[in-house]
Amino acid sequence: MKEYIYMEENQEKEAPKEETKKELTPWDRVQIARAGDRPTALDYIGLIFRSFMELHGDRVYGDDAAVIGGLARINHRNVTVIGQQKGRTTKENIKRNFGMPSPEGYRKALRLMKQAEKFNRPIICFVDTPGAFCGLEAEERGQGEAIARNLFEMSSLTVPILSIVIGEGGSGGALALAVGNEVWMLENSMYSVLSPEGFASILWKDGKRASEAAGIMKCTAADLKELGIIEKVIQEEEPVSVANIDTVASQMKKGIIEFLNSYDGKSGEEIARERYERFRNF
Repeated sequence: MKEYIYMEENQEKEAPKEETKKELTPWDRVQIARAGDRPTALDYIGLIFRSFMELHGDRVYGDDAAVIGGLARINHRNVTVIGQQKGRTTKENIKRNFGMPSPEGYRKALRLMKQAEKFNRPIICFVDTPGAFCGLEAEERGQGEAIARNLFEMSSLTVPILSIVIGEGGSGGALALAVGNEVWMLENSMYSVLSPEGFASILWKDGKRASEAAGIMKCTAADLKELGIIEKVIQEEEPVSVANIDTVASQMKKGIIEFLNSYDGKSGEEIARERYERFRNF
């Protein structure tokens, strides 16, 4: 319940106003990534893809509303789209578990990925989670195994995988959808092994030093691009919101089409080997 309250408070916050990009600190960008008016996976899917058909269930336990996925089309090409989904209202966030997937969410995602491989459909993932759900019931149903299974299986899939961090990319909960041939981030998103609050609590025993931790962690898009962890930063002229999403979505769609075209003519073995080598280079 404490984690629910924490996320709900952050959902209600507005993103810091951007006067100049140089004035934004890493902590500012963390706050923007968590802003309640930041577009969700379904917002981008609705603007970028056509004929999206959502599929449900992991065929083991049930359906997890924190993970959405299904079939779609982009530029006359069939693809599989998967995303971690947050809500905006309290009711939506409870339904979506504040974007924190349970084991069945990751198993649903893997089921759709294996289906995509069978029918030779590229996979597009939208990453936006503070982390996997850490409740007792999730552990009882095999949370760790589900995440590890995704990492293992995604590493050898023979279709192109593109993962885009659109908000928060927290810990293994994000990595379970980010074993891609390429990983992109929106300019004001974050991607890290844990939250700045968690980092500060572990390192200094003081969660109130989160803003200081954010600068040390190198969790912003610019830092990770410089370190070679991601391939592309999608610019935001101003922090993206539901009111100005069109410009960013258009830029993202163009990039996705270019990504897909770049893999035309490559064999499945070559695609899987390139992904494997990408992560081995770390």
